[in-house]
Amino acid sequence: MIFESTHIPDVVLITPERIHDERGYFTRTWGQDDFEARGLNARVVARNVSYNSSPRTLRGMHYQRTPHQEVKIVTCAQGAIFDVAVDLRPESPTFRRWVGIELTPETGAMLYIPEGFAHGYLSLTPDTIVEYLISEFYAPQAGAGVRWDDPAFGIAWPEMPDVMNDRDRTWPDFVPEAQSVLS
Repeated sequence: MIFESTHIPDVVLITPERIHDERGYFTRTWGQDDFEARGLNARVVARNVSYNSSPRTLRGMHYQRTPHQEVKIVTCAQGAIFDVAVDLRPESPTFRRWVGIELTPETGAMLYIPEGFAHGYLSLTPDTIVEYLISEFYAPQAGAGVRWDDPAFGIAWPEMPDVMNDRDRTWPDFVPEAQSVLS
């Protein structure tokens, strides 16, 4: 696997190396040892899958508050997504900055999103399937979010969403002066 830092160093693009032969290819997509060697949280307690029938379906921007903060490792198994991570760590030099990367099954690339980040994505094609490895179990009482179009972040989505649930459409405005969003 090739591990590349993004412009937010804690968010890592991981591209599996494929070994091709007459049958197709083989690739390793997970190795606890590879993640730990790079100082990344390698704990995985769940694997989640989401299906999006329509293009321009937006899911996000979600996170879990302390003590249930989670790492997500996201990949697109079918279709294409614009995957976004927003740094919500007030003490971070990249606080309120975001990373957006297109993920497709053709590359098999994965986005490592550490604790303290909100995550969301926009499907770019119909019949998109997204898979997540998660480091903590879902805790409904810790679930929270920020608005996908909040000017505090200025995310440059490649298209406007057509499909979104009410919860994601109505997250409150981000207020940086408020108590830490993670606690």
